[in-house]
Amino acid sequence: MSFLVSHEWSLAVFSAVLAAFALTNLVFFRQLGGSRPPARLPPVSILVPARDEERNIVPCVESLLAQDYPDFEVIVLDDHSRDGTGELLAGLAARAGGRLRVLRGEPLPPGWLGKHWACHQLAHAARGELLLFTDADTVHHPRALREAVATLEGEGLGALSALPRQRVETVGEALVIPLLPWVIHSYVPFVLPKRTPTAIGQFMLFRRGVYGAVGGHKAVRGEVLDDIALARSVQRAGLGWEFFDASGRVTTRMYRGWKETSRGLAKNLFPVFRYNVPLFLFVWTWLLWLAWQPPVVVGLAAAGRLQGEIVPPAALTIGLSFLTWALSALRFRLPLLQVPLYPVTVLLVSGIAVRSLLWHLRGRGTWKGRGIHVEAKRPPTARTGPATSP
Repeated sequence: MSFLVSHEWSLAVFSAVLAAFALTNLVFFRQLGGSRPPARLPPVSILVPARDEERNIVPCVESLLAQDYPDFEVIVLDDHSRDGTGELLAGLAARAGGRLRVLRGEPLPPGWLGKHWACHQLAHAARGELLLFTDADTVHHPRALREAVATLEGEGLGALSALPRQRVETVGEALVIPLLPWVIHSYVPFVLPKRTPTAIGQFMLFRRGVYGAVGGHKAVRGEVLDDIALARSVQRAGLGWEFFDASGRVTTRMYRGWKETSRGLAKNLFPVFRYNVPLFLFVWTWLLWLAWQPPVVVGLAAAGRLQGEIVPPAALTIGLSFLTWALSALRFRLPLLQVPLYPVTVLLVSGIAVRSLLWHLRGRGTWKGRGIHVEAKRPPTARTGPATSP
């Protein structure tokens, strides 16, 4: 029993560290726009890759055209959409008075993932001194661009990324999506100046010279997580990378419903760990243990199956977990009802993680009708032969 009690206290200490990160991140995970307005606002190219985005493209582009910024262009690349995206973009361009350029994507060459090829083409078409890559499922406050540029200039950065507010509108989304901002807010110690770079492709702002110096999307053309790969490249080159909170200025609904949410996360979860199977299995096993073991212990103790001395550390772990999830939910305006259900969230996402592992090891995953693998970036245990797209 003494071993079990010691183990419970070790879980409580770990949870206390996460709670300390979450509390310090209330200050050190900074929002966009905290810097003084720069003396000069450089011209910006806002670049939007769009494939099968008829549900999202109109509010996204309209919000971008409404930016309170003196010199910018909006370029959208229709990446061979199979829905009404092209027609909607044509209508938007006709009403935009020349402020919107719509490109038709070139055929996808071998060795490239689709979105990366679209971003590569957009960068070549851009005229701005700064390049803002943003997804077609985002909606931007009119001051979002001005504040992002002010942050870049005020901090003297070469590039930055920012976390939008994640909108959830179904039960499946509400139970799963909150894990993403929770991980960032609880596991990334923004108080430390040197840490593993964080990035999210929904909002990435580069100086053109920095983007070119790290090779742009061509250098990461086979990486599923191009955003993290680019962030690492900028940081390694010493060109100045930082990650901010844009939840007050940019919103997104990444996925709609359980099916799309689970497929979208399965595309990304295993690559986050750089295809390291032992690390991947350890982390997800640990997250499950941390979420479920203390409540089970408290339940067994309440039923008289375990001695009462094990309850205080287990209850402390549960309380600290509530704290970290509640801080994340309040900051990013996510459903508070999900907070007490966090063990369910971890269980569901762990199931998606298993799917992600199998997808990538077998090389069979697809997204929007295209394979999500190229041969050069497959994990060593994946099957050989080029991935095929339906």
